[in-house]
Formats: sequence, C-alpha cells, structure tokens
Amino acid sequence: MLPLPERVLLASGVTDLRKSIDGLAALVQESLGTSPFTPTLFVFCNRGRDKLKMLYWDHNGFWLFYRRLERGTFPWPQSSEASISISVRQLRWLLDGLALSQCQAHPSVQVDVVV
Repeated sequence: MLPLPERVLLASGVTDLRKSIDGLAALVQESLGTSPFTPTLFVFCNRGRDKLKMLYWDHNGFWLFYRRLERGTFPWPQSSEASISISVRQLRWLLDGLALSQCQAHPSVQVDVVV
C-alpha cells in the first residue's frame, strides 16, 4: 500500500538528485531543520526542473519516489525559505505541470448538513 502523507514539504531551490535515501534524509535534517521520520513527504527538484525525488518514512523504512518528465518542466516555486509547505492537492497540480496557485480550481467547501 502506498503511503498517504499528512504533510508535503518542497525543498526550495535545486537539489543534486544523485543523492539517494541517506543523502536526502541528511538534507531534510540539516537544511530543512526537521526530522525525516515525521509523516511528511519531502519533495526535491533538480536544476533542469524535469526530475523530482520524493522521500517518505513509513513504519520501518523509507519510500523513495522518482519522477522524470520526457518533455517539459515542473513549475517549481521560488522561495527564500528553506522549504514550502503545500497540500496533497497542490502536489497533484505540481506533478501535472500546473502552478501551485490555481485560480480556476474550485475552492474546498466545509459542509455540516446536506441541503
């Protein structure tokens, strides 16, 4: 079963994707200042913005996901912060090549009763 993260954190800037699990976990701990063992999906992007690696701790081991685009680039956000917290929905947008701030998307609705 694939993990469902509670949080998604994008590592700002570019990351050397030659790093594997141990290298990325060290980046999370040292650069992002958080534990790689939290229920968070950590997302890293290369300089060309056509490759992503995602790291996630699940019970007794790490998941390492790798995504490479054959054409195009990911709309990787720019930030002066070390990381950017996004929702799982925004991650889907990013993976589909859409900007994180979608003006056309329907906003989420909180409903208590059926009308």
